[in-house]
Amino acid sequence: MGIVLISLFLQYWLSTVEGTCSALTCDACVQLGPQCAWCTLQNFTVSLADGERCGTLEELSARGCAGEAVEFPVTRAELLEDEPLGRRAGRANVSHIAPQRMALRLRPGTQVTFQVKVLQPEDHPVDMYYLMDLSASMIDDLEMITQLGSTLSKEMAYLTSKFRLGFGSFVEKPVLPYIKTTPEELANPCRSVDYVCLPTFGYRHILPLTSSMDEFNKIISKQHVSANNDIPECGFDAIMQAAVCGDKIGWRNDSMRLLVFASDADSHFGMDSKMAGIVIPNDGQCHLDSNNEYSMAGHLEYPTLGQLVDKLVENNILLIFAVTANQRQNYENYANLIPGATVGVLENDSRNILELIMTAYKELRSEIEMEVLGDTEHLQISFTALCQDGAVDQGMKRCTNVKVGDTVAFNVTVELGSCLDGPRHFSLRPVGFQDTLEVELESLCACDCHRTAEPNSTHCSDGQGAMDCGLCVCDPGFMGPKCECAEREGQISDCRVEEGAEMCSGQGECFCGLCLCHQSSFGHFYGKYCECDDFSCLRFRGKLCGGNGMCDCGECVCHNGWTGEYCNCSTSMRACESADGSVCSGRGKCVCGKCECSVPGASGDKCEKCLTCGDICSRTRSCVECYLKTDEFSEECVHKCNTIHTTVSNSTDFEESRAVLCTLQNENECLISFALATSDKGNTVYKPGLECPRPPNIAMIALGVCMSVLTIGITLLVVWKLLVSVHDRKEVAKFEAEKAKAKWQSGTNPLFRSSTSTFKNVAYKNTVDCCL
Repeated sequence: MGIVLISLFLQYWLSTVEGTCSALTCDACVQLGPQCAWCTLQNFTVSLADGERCGTLEELSARGCAGEAVEFPVTRAELLEDEPLGRRAGRANVSHIAPQRMALRLRPGTQVTFQVKVLQPEDHPVDMYYLMDLSASMIDDLEMITQLGSTLSKEMAYLTSKFRLGFGSFVEKPVLPYIKTTPEELANPCRSVDYVCLPTFGYRHILPLTSSMDEFNKIISKQHVSANNDIPECGFDAIMQAAVCGDKIGWRNDSMRLLVFASDADSHFGMDSKMAGIVIPNDGQCHLDSNNEYSMAGHLEYPTLGQLVDKLVENNILLIFAVTANQRQNYENYANLIPGATVGVLENDSRNILELIMTAYKELRSEIEMEVLGDTEHLQISFTALCQDGAVDQGMKRCTNVKVGDTVAFNVTVELGSCLDGPRHFSLRPVGFQDTLEVELESLCACDCHRTAEPNSTHCSDGQGAMDCGLCVCDPGFMGPKCECAEREGQISDCRVEEGAEMCSGQGECFCGLCLCHQSSFGHFYGKYCECDDFSCLRFRGKLCGGNGMCDCGECVCHNGWTGEYCNCSTSMRACESADGSVCSGRGKCVCGKCECSVPGASGDKCEKCLTCGDICSRTRSCVECYLKTDEFSEECVHKCNTIHTTVSNSTDFEESRAVLCTLQNENECLISFALATSDKGNTVYKPGLECPRPPNIAMIALGVCMSVLTIGITLLVVWKLLVSVHDRKEVAKFEAEKAKAKWQSGTNPLFRSSTSTFKNVAYKNTVDCCL
């Protein structure tokens, strides 16, 4: 029963609102947030249902609980090992990071910040493993590096006195379709170009790390190329084996581990090997046989990029990609995903390999970047770099342009999001360094007062329970705040609605025959059997009871002015009133404060739009015309009026401001006038009337037309006569004027001209003109 009681108390934690402190157990209280504390005083509260023991320090102090009686875990950081940086007298090891070990105690929702210092070491041991692509296209590169060991050793001597060099090579998985499998091609893959080369192999470890450069040069001079069908090689297979076969490679524990990858082609990875029927995933284990060759090349898939990253980080190996220009972009993409990896462009014959290696090494040595190793789930870890030049870079975990002997610092902030199952261990390490800061993290989610629990306490009904953190934890068979109730079948049955029903409706616990209801973050359970709650009602637009009512035992009780199952319907008609004062423009009903148009074709918020309706007056024409024709309601008129939900009233007592004055013209050109008022019950017609015009006087119209025609004719004749007379007068006056201007000579006719005759004598050459 004690376990049941503790479980009950833990469920009360769910009732708390974020930022508040209310719980019924100490552990549940301190897990609510970093501001919550628990009072362990006995008899501090008298009610089991409240959470007054849990509160902020200020709240508990105001309630009379303070000092040692308050359980308030405090976030803290503790240094376990903090040796000074650098070499010290009497100490063999050199510390490059400080501190070396620390413990963090964090409450959920809190954070702690501490500082880590890193020293860029002097004369740091360097292990460099040269991993070379020995496919046929690298034959000129192989000839170029025959003296690489000697020249590289001389250059590295300026930087470190502890330099070692190793060598390995790779080509491709020796299976179809990557190679040709005829006996002749297996023996000599280069026979198609009249050249003798080695049979194709996957990865071969040739020389462990050694300080003898002569031996390295000797090994290089004995190497020969091989060949395969496709362009990509099995370079990632080789990197994986070089990373995990540390014993055979010879990596030192305190060295800077560099892996130089030289190739002119891309690398297969992941599921590329399915083309060869290889479907077993790479296991990330060392598989070098007695001849130091990769024995599982034809059985395991290529490693994925994620697997490579894990193993390189786990073994603290820095990768230098030395690739030709046409492969630069591919390997830069890979390097962006691999911590500490760099890319250098290799000449086609590797003539610049020494310069490339030295540049990459100096670049790596000039940077210090922190990395996090281990289980960091539920943790938020952020860095602020305090570099040697005084710059403060928020959110950065890298310092550049660091020289040998420089010290840089990083402020590390660790935040815990939730309680942990147990202690966590993670480490911080500069990339490429062997020294680490080991961090032990513990979440403060349990109260220390459990250690001083008093079993069989006299405060718990004479020993029927244990006093734990100020509360009684009852022994099996007892219950109640003070363990004063014994569990009996009769008491438990009092907590059931009916026989066989769930105790307290599954929403509470039975104490001494009474249901103590659980709490919920959504609301409260209540009722004799905890059968009711105030949060299980229907919601409208995400709000309980539409925000317009209260939830009572699963049903909405609406506030005044609201109705409906969701309390989402307003009882007010104001929102449905049209501009003319009618409800829904007379074309619908007001439901839940909104118009529901009932007339076909009507639309709009207030049914004001209706292209097929015509106006409101025209819809009542048939009813009003029928009434005016008979002056009383016949069955025909009643049917016509009921069809359009209209009644006719002779009453003059109506509100004219809310009525529409209508005027229509019938087929006899008579004017029908009436007042129309609309309501939820329909339309009402008031003061209907009919005005018809008098018929026209045909005789008078005919006489008027004749007189008009006669008058117009006479007028036109008079006007014509006047115009003709005026014209004649003008012509006579013009003649007289021309006559007066004429001057005639007597006896002379101005129009006469004398005639002229011409004769020709054909016998005479001259012509004689005679005038008669």
